[in-house]
Amino acid sequence: MAAFKEQGFQERAALAAKAKQAAIEKLRAKPPVDEAVLAEQRKIAEERAAEQARVSAEKKAAREQAAAEKKAAREAAAEEARLAEEAKMKMRKVPTEAEMKAARDARYAARKARLKR
Repeated sequence: MAAFKEQGFQERAALAAKAKQAAIEKLRAKPPVDEAVLAEQRKIAEERAAEQARVSAEKKAAREQAAAEKKAAREAAAEEARLAEEAKMKMRKVPTEAEMKAARDARYAARKARLKR
């Protein structure tokens, strides 16, 4: 079996030049871009960008509408709770002075009765 022979600088430079020349030939062999095709591609790209912008605007509007509806629902619930609390406060019976005096006297009498025993 033959030993591996390392390439010298001249061989590596020649291989690089050959590869460079092959790449240049490949580029030269490529047909020129037709302006009509290029214009059609640009038109398609612009249409695609416009469609994406429209879709993203629709999604943003839907998100904003959902957020507004959610905020309105929260505000309505808070208002309903506030009204319920107000109604509850109105329904609560405020004792008159005579009732408060009677309750106070009853507490006083109960305290006296406890202390007498």
